[in-house]
Amino acid sequence: MQETLGRGAAACRPLVPREGLSESFVDPALAMLRAKGAELRFAARLRAIYFRGERAGELNFDSGLVTIGDSDQIVLAVPAPVAARLVPDLTVPDDHAPIVNAHYRVAPPAGMPLFAGLIGGTVEWVFRKHGVVSVTVSAADRIVDWPAEELGDILWRDVAAAFGLPRFRRRPAASSRSGARRFAPRRRSCGGGPGHATRWNNLLLAGDYVDTGLPATIEGATSLRARRGRGGGQVAGRPASRRPHSRRAGEPR
Repeated sequence: MQETLGRGAAACRPLVPREGLSESFVDPALAMLRAKGAELRFAARLRAIYFRGERAGELNFDSGLVTIGDSDQIVLAVPAPVAARLVPDLTVPDDHAPIVNAHYRVAPPAGMPLFAGLIGGTVEWVFRKHGVVSVTVSAADRIVDWPAEELGDILWRDVAAAFGLPRFRRRPAASSRSGARRFAPRRRSCGGGPGHATRWNNLLLAGDYVDTGLPATIEGATSLRARRGRGGGQVAGRPASRRPHSRRAGEPR
């Protein structure tokens, strides 16, 4: 509430990607890293981190060991179960809820908003894209195992009813189901996630499972930069000494 209503109307305006998340976040990030001389390696799985006293000393990738220099810092941005495997004694949330997405190749009707929240049905969110209408259902435990054809039909009926589209059966052009994509928000409210800082002075954690005071969202996952600028937050396993911070939402582009 403080980050939105408490900051006025501008902070309550949502930001919507012009194309997709890759064009809005991934591609600009990769371009900036390349411009600064970073070496990008894809399909390079991190197998282990070797610690030396108060520092992480080596990273063990499939391709071999990488030694961490004295001035190097590590930002470990991996899913919570992977972080728990790599970092000793790290406690991460283990109460997960599935998400179901479906994408229908259909021309959005005139006047359809960029996104809308629905109530009284199965679909929770509907997004308008170029030649595609996408839907999302969070905490989808009860429907994640339904047959694809049945699920696509049920989700489409909600979209059709909300926006005056034909109610005939339409199969999604693409769909995805994730059984452990997002951990349950109730665990976040109980402080179940670790902080960004660890007991090793050159290792920081990043991801939506980190306890930022925000839900498991993109803004929560990317709040590391803001917190680093404020000198802390909490060390994993210890209570936070500062109030979590997130960036202020800007005007839609």
